[in-house]
Amino acid sequence: MSAQDPSLALPIGRERGLSHTWDWLREIVRYRDLLYMLTWRDIRVRYKQSVMGLLWAILMPAAIVVSGVVVRVAMARVANQALSMRDLTPVFVKSVAWAFFVSSVRQGTNSLISNSSLVTRIYFPRLVVPLSAVLANLFDFVVASCVLTVILACVGVPISVNLLWVPPIVVLLILLTAGLAIFLSAAGLFFRDVKYLVEIFVMFAIFVTPVFFSASILGRWEWVLLMNPVAPLLEGMSDAVVLGQMPNLAWLGYSTMATVGIFGGAVAIFRRLEYIFAECI
Repeated sequence: MSAQDPSLALPIGRERGLSHTWDWLREIVRYRDLLYMLTWRDIRVRYKQSVMGLLWAILMPAAIVVSGVVVRVAMARVANQALSMRDLTPVFVKSVAWAFFVSSVRQGTNSLISNSSLVTRIYFPRLVVPLSAVLANLFDFVVASCVLTVILACVGVPISVNLLWVPPIVVLLILLTAGLAIFLSAAGLFFRDVKYLVEIFVMFAIFVTPVFFSASILGRWEWVLLMNPVAPLLEGMSDAVVLGQMPNLAWLGYSTMATVGIFGGAVAIFRRLEYIFAECI
């Protein structure tokens, strides 16, 4: 885009005619090259001059898996139960998805602030910034998933037709994560302590999310854990991959509605506040 383009001088928001529901999507498509460049920049910065290279992509999931194994072994010993490798595979599957969620939310929250020089200089749809943070972590998620596939094959997890549920569940996880990242990135501009609250959240949220264990461990109170929109997605992924069975459609439907609401609400709030972002940085 030329520096003389008059659109650069226009404020962001209603003056640019972005009041229609799907205008934000058309803007993202129009600036897809910028989205790609920001995403690729984040990936390159993460791995540039890194001794471990792509191994960093599996470091956080591996750390979560180790923590989960310790918790599961401790629970099994307390209950005086035997624990096999197949009993630990749900932890592997959920940990990879949870690591993507946590990293994306954390980095998405700080995305606008860390790109302040870009946000204050030229016009582009600011949604590109938190979305690029999510997509950069999606790259790590793909790498970790490839490693997970090999591990599951070695463990002997059978292939089932219910694996077809995994792609839509992953899409829902990406949309839910993107919605939270979009909302928190905007909130972080107006309230700088949001990033500290997010750090506390991601630190303790794993204890109220069925990552190390199944929600069914609470018996008839499992709905308390499943009210968290991430939980049905993790449980559904575990059911489809490890158990080879269909996810709970009722809870998956709830998570779908919550995801659509969170993502749609986040985009609407973001666009409404977007035109004053430069003033708040």
